[in-house]
Amino acid sequence: MAEDFYALLGVARGANADELKKAYRKRARELHPDANPGNAEAEAKFKEVSRAYEVLSDPEKKARYDQFGEAGVGGGASGGDPFGGGGFGDIFEAFFGGGGSPFGGGGQRGPTGPPRGQDVEAVADISFVDSVFGCNTEVKVRTAVRCDDCSGSGAGKGTSATTCTECNGAGQVRRVRQSMLGQMVTMAPCGRCSGMGQIIASPCATCKGDGRKIKDVTYTVDVPAGIDSGQTLRLGGKGAVGVRGGGAGDLYVHVRVADHETFRREEDDLVTDVVISIAQAALGTQLTLGTLDGDEELVIPAGTQHGREFVLKGRGVTRLTNGGRSRGRGDLRAYVAVEVPTKLSKDESDLLHQYAKKRGEHVVEEGSKLKSKIKSAFL
Repeated sequence: MAEDFYALLGVARGANADELKKAYRKRARELHPDANPGNAEAEAKFKEVSRAYEVLSDPEKKARYDQFGEAGVGGGASGGDPFGGGGFGDIFEAFFGGGGSPFGGGGQRGPTGPPRGQDVEAVADISFVDSVFGCNTEVKVRTAVRCDDCSGSGAGKGTSATTCTECNGAGQVRRVRQSMLGQMVTMAPCGRCSGMGQIIASPCATCKGDGRKIKDVTYTVDVPAGIDSGQTLRLGGKGAVGVRGGGAGDLYVHVRVADHETFRREEDDLVTDVVISIAQAALGTQLTLGTLDGDEELVIPAGTQHGREFVLKGRGVTRLTNGGRSRGRGDLRAYVAVEVPTKLSKDESDLLHQYAKKRGEHVVEEGSKLKSKIKSAFL
């Protein structure tokens, strides 16, 4: 009589999908043929465990098995792969990611081929205004570019690369060693061709077989409106090219924004100070406020206090979304700064004394002993 599927996996009948999967992974590792080379009994048990998981991981098959046993799901173990006949390596790839069996005997890796080039970094200095509205700027980088004389192949004129006989063009070689689990098979880059899969007998005289050369390159960068200092722009494929025709890396441009003499940035808003006198604050005034979009008339009502905020909608920084798109703008916030005069003429002083007297406010009289004491205390 065939062993119960739940017993094969070592779980209770009420086990959920995660428990079944975890149990199968454990049993499959123990019984996999690569961990038990030449062990026919382990291989047969592995097929039974695979069949059990195939049934119990399918809700419909599981329901039929629970009611009718193996007869409800088509009889004995098929010996097949529960993932469609792709082989033992494919089972492990489905559970543990690419690379086939963790024991080295699963799916074969493809040729390594020419490696991708390195990423390159640069800094773009832009003005405050350009950060608000966007701009095009140039960055200069010293990087690896394709050798024109050999078209990036690395081979000299009239010659071409040949397939490496050590790895047969795979760029990798298999290494077998014995362990407590049996034979362990690993893959390593081919030492003869350095993982390229090809041998160049007559290297290009210009690039010495590298397929690339170092050169200063200037790129035009499209800086989106709303960008801020510290943010980085990625230009795909503008980095260093790889050896012998390998793909290019990326160019990462770090943006640095200059300060502005009038405005400062707070998230998507622009902030500035509007300096007015005591008389203008008390009596009110109308002044011209310069913005990045042009001049605006700002009305200061009578009785305006120091620190009062005036908001001009939509006159701030362009909002930059996570996707790099610009959408709408923030506001311009102008804060009133009431400036107190530090020096007064005699007429101005007399007028202020009259003002204070009318309001019943106590102030220091000109020439008084108190004024002299205050002055001497700060000398």
